[in-house]
Amino acid sequence: MTSADEAALNARVGAAVRALREKSGFSMRELARRSGVSQPFLSQIERGVSAPSMVTTYRLAEALGVLPGALLPAPAAAQVTVVRSGEGRGIPVANRPDAAVGRALLMQPGNPLEIVEYRIDPGQHIAEWFELPGDCAVYVVDGRLDVEVQGYGVVRLAAGDLVSHPAALPHRWHLVDGGAAHVLFAIAHPSEGARRRPPQP
Repeated sequence: MTSADEAALNARVGAAVRALREKSGFSMRELARRSGVSQPFLSQIERGVSAPSMVTTYRLAEALGVLPGALLPAPAAAQVTVVRSGEGRGIPVANRPDAAVGRALLMQPGNPLEIVEYRIDPGQHIAEWFELPGDCAVYVVDGRLDVEVQGYGVVRLAAGDLVSHPAALPHRWHLVDGGAAHVLFAIAHPSEGARRRPPQP
C-alpha cells in the first residue's frame, strides 16, 4: 500500500468514526471519555492524521455500539471474499512504535466475524490487555505463544494448537523464550442488534 493509499484510507476511517459519533449524539469529548481515548488523539483519527490501533478500534466500536468493521470501511462485501497474500489493512496492536502489526484478513462493516493474522518478531510489543464482547480463538501456525486469560491462567500454544474463550475475559499474549510466532486470531462479535438489545428482566 502506498503512502497516498494509506492517507486515503485513514481519511475514510476518520470520516466513519466522525459520522458514527455524530449519529450517536456524542461530542468528541464524550466519545473520548467513553472509549478511554484521549480527545487530541480522537481528533487526529477523525481528521485522518492518525490511524487507530487494534485496541483503540475495539474501544471506539464498543463505545459507539457497533462492530469494529464499521470503523474500517471496505468495499461492499460480496458473497465470496478473497484476500491475497500481501492484501489486508495493517493494524498495530497498540499506539506505540514497537507494537506488532496485524493484517486484517476479514474485518468488514456488518460482519460479526473478524480474522487477523499476526507475524510476531522478537521484541515486538503484544502484551496489551484486550477485553471485548463475543468469543475469540487463537491458532498458532508456527512458533509458540503464551495466551494469558485473567482468572484462568496461561495457556502455552505450539504450532497447530488452538485456544478459544469468551473475549470478555481480559486476555493478552506473550512470545515464548523470545522466539517469533505466526498466529491467526479470530473473533465472533455479537451482532450489532444483539449489542444494542436492552437487558431482559
